Amino acid sequence: MENQENQMNIELSEEVALGVYSNLAIITHSPAEVVCDFIQIMPGMPKGKVRSRVIMTPENAKRFLQALTDNIEKYEENFGKISDSNNGKLPPMNFGTPSTMA
Repeated sequence: MENQENQMNIELSEEVALGVYSNLAIITHSPAEVVCDFIQIMPGMPKGKVRSRVIMTPENAKRFLQALTDNIEKYEENFGKISDSNNGKLPPMNFGTPSTMA
């Protein structure tokens, strides 16, 4: 009976189920919320585009971090260690496009 009390129905529309591709995330915060912008940057394009914005309370952001950490650990147990070729540093933002400096 306890399992039934903890169940929640979640609706996933077809549009949302398709997802969006993001190869950059920018995270900012205020005292009341954490904002995650998921961006798609394409080589040769002058600017990236925010594809999705998720706004959470700090408490939910911390829960999300814990869930993401747990999932990454499980992924690596099943598929091997994910390489971090940038050693935690931000990737270059120009993606090999020419510099705008004259």
